[in-house]
Amino acid sequence: MTAIKTTHVGSLPRTQDVVDFIFAREREEAFEQDAFDACMTAAVSETVRKQVEAGIDVVSDGETSKISYATYVKDRYTGFAGDSPRNAPADLKMFPGFLNRLADDGGTPKYARPMCVGEVRSKGQGELEKDIANLKVAIAEHGAERGFMNAASPGVISLFLQNDYYKSREAYLAALADAMKAEYETIVASGLDLQLDCPDLALSRHMLFTDLSDDEFVKVANLHVEALNYALSDVPADKVRVHICWGNYEGPHCCDIPMAKMFDTLMATKSRYVLFETSNPRHGHEWTTFRDRKADIPEDKVLVPGVVDTTTNFVEHPELVVQRITRFVDIVGADRVMAGSDCGFGTFAGFGAVDPDIAFAKLAALSEGASLVK
Repeated sequence: MTAIKTTHVGSLPRTQDVVDFIFAREREEAFEQDAFDACMTAAVSETVRKQVEAGIDVVSDGETSKISYATYVKDRYTGFAGDSPRNAPADLKMFPGFLNRLADDGGTPKYARPMCVGEVRSKGQGELEKDIANLKVAIAEHGAERGFMNAASPGVISLFLQNDYYKSREAYLAALADAMKAEYETIVASGLDLQLDCPDLALSRHMLFTDLSDDEFVKVANLHVEALNYALSDVPADKVRVHICWGNYEGPHCCDIPMAKMFDTLMATKSRYVLFETSNPRHGHEWTTFRDRKADIPEDKVLVPGVVDTTTNFVEHPELVVQRITRFVDIVGADRVMAGSDCGFGTFAGFGAVDPDIAFAKLAALSEGASLVK
């Protein structure tokens, strides 16, 4: 029996020192760059150590240096300024009392989401190269088996940093794909796997495109995949992971578009590994979509279901993890399944519903469950 490998979606809790540095940069406050860099190097080493200790095979840098998985691009690319409109997910608007409670409790993170107001161009790969070096050193130091690094997809950038410059959504996506292409290629050239975060393929349905029908939205999502695949045109698919997401927040999620409607879009991405939620109570039943569409899963795809949740402090029982993994092993075989998490544990710097120590306990439960799969 093939042993089930383990991974997660990418972001992990950051220390307060890291958060303080990131927000000093975010607020354009004075800070010592050497001290910033040293803090990030030490923090990445520690987060990799904790992943290895928890039994994770394919580790990340925890997105340590980034303010968030999407808006970090404003620090590395030109063309962004001001602020974008904030669109709460449709399910939260249905329950305004809950939405207000989230805001009052600090449950909605505050950070800049500038508009695209000019040509998007890279400022250089310096910050990325620091991230890559930190992760590779930590992998060697702690004996991790393999590493991956996250990058924003063109579609998710267009979701959070909205267009006020290019003549159309298609033109904006094309510009983003051209700009991000070098970032993707740099990550893969370093020997790391590349993970593209694509909540635009699900979350944006009930954030930015509520006026469309599901079928109309799927056409938009397919445009996003076309832009993504263009940006990946010189990257081998077996080095690519794609994560689809309905939003990493505890909430009703009753407006989420079903996986059944996004299945073909997800499978069309140029990626070997597809990561998706199955612990979220709104999507836990959707493993049956993969069962019923087994013949339509490309033979080169590895399924990476989320077998632990990232929005509550329950630590899943390893036997529950076994059950969740086994459903997919029964569909495509153990050699085409990897155990993952629903989403990241530190999507935004300084913000996360799960206690940092519990986050790593959940990863340990993930690994223990994976080791028990027969």
